[in-house]
Amino acid sequence: MTTSQAPNIAKTVGTAHDRPASLDNPRSPRRPKGGNFEKNAWLFMRFSGLALIILTLGHMTIMLTLDNGVHRIDSAFVAQRWGQPFWQVWDLTMLWLAQLHGGNGVRTVIADYSRKDSTRFWLNVVLALSMILTVGLGTYAILTFNSN
Repeated sequence: MTTSQAPNIAKTVGTAHDRPASLDNPRSPRRPKGGNFEKNAWLFMRFSGLALIILTLGHMTIMLTLDNGVHRIDSAFVAQRWGQPFWQVWDLTMLWLAQLHGGNGVRTVIADYSRKDSTRFWLNVVLALSMILTVGLGTYAILTFNSN
């Protein structure tokens, strides 16, 4: 059977989550829908991961090796440590980078595995709210901690 004798097959009609995005015309070029957000998110994951490794290893080295271990940590030690701007900035940077890095990873997983647009939307809303709550409470704790 040659291509001129092939029967005309109707396009598959269905919702967006029933079939892959490339089924209609797999060789057609994809147009970016709105800027370079995904590229920037990808770059952020690489740079924030590297920064988190440096910050975490530095924190562990200072706390475990240079400051004689964790046996002296209590609320007074934390209050004294967070009373210094250097440690506030260090811990806030770790908190914010870790939360944004992890949230971006979960956003990618949601985008990869949620089939319906409405499910993706609500999961991203729950993710955003939980990230805002965690960063807000963590920032509040670091900036206002008092052992009294």
